[in-house]
Amino acid sequence: MEQNKRPELCEMLGIDFPVIMAPMFLVSNQKMIIEAIRSGITGAIPALNYRTTDELRNAIREIRSSVDGPFGINLIVNKSNFLYKEQLKICCEEKVDFIITSLGSPEETIRESHKAGVKVFCDVTDVKYAKKVESLGADALIAVNKEAGGHAGPLSYKELVPQLIKECKIPVISAGGIGTGGGIKEMINLGAAGVSMGSIFIASDEAPVTKEYKQACVDFGAKDIVMTTKLSGTPCTVINTPYVQQVGTKQNWLERTLNKNKKLKKWFKALTFMRGMKSLEKAAFSSTYKTVWCAGPSIEHVRSVRPVKEIVEQLKLEYNG
Repeated sequence: MEQNKRPELCEMLGIDFPVIMAPMFLVSNQKMIIEAIRSGITGAIPALNYRTTDELRNAIREIRSSVDGPFGINLIVNKSNFLYKEQLKICCEEKVDFIITSLGSPEETIRESHKAGVKVFCDVTDVKYAKKVESLGADALIAVNKEAGGHAGPLSYKELVPQLIKECKIPVISAGGIGTGGGIKEMINLGAAGVSMGSIFIASDEAPVTKEYKQACVDFGAKDIVMTTKLSGTPCTVINTPYVQQVGTKQNWLERTLNKNKKLKKWFKALTFMRGMKSLEKAAFSSTYKTVWCAGPSIEHVRSVRPVKEIVEQLKLEYNG
């Protein structure tokens, strides 16, 4: 990489440092995004963090009125998200800078967003799907590897990022396992346009979750992260608390059977998703024995609960060091 060449994500969005604060279900909020933008990075919030579409619109307007800089919204684009069409409409009307699509076909999202001048970055976990979304007009790929927090892919970043760069022509943003400035530099040198990182920001002053959740990100490390399919039906990384150990990480035979039934599959997936999200919501905002905390292995690098600004400053120092 040329020493003076700015990373592609910086050029695309007009930011100082090639980081997207990843959209985290129940964690991401306006305060975090505002501080991210003030620190020279960007960020995205899951639309599902807002119970109503009016709340989503108000949040977008609050960020716009507070700070001048790019940010995005993450949309679940499959049938489990009953508010999808209205959320997409609001993102286009309010002209967010980018949309990150997850768990479904982004075709309609890309078509409608581009009419409004909104960029679309698509979560992908393999080359086949990446080429599909590229053909649909995606502006960039979010390469979700097996170390991502929350929903993760099957491949390591060392496998996935080079494959996508080789096979696709659009920018590749690496997502998963990065918790230091040195890790960001490694991704840029590998050819990534930038990185999407979330777990290290859970333990921030601005995050709205419980102090117990934040402290868990300090106390636990990479070895304590396990993959579960019980929350949403899709592989998801969580901290291996005693409760997670008790309930297990794999769907039982009835859940697996319903998941495969052609007539019931769609409804069961939606029910599993909603039930899992309720479980996460309870854990994020109240601390009980029955606690399931989403996080990725990058919590290995979390030493204390700090403001977003300090976290970004440290990443920049490490990157430039």
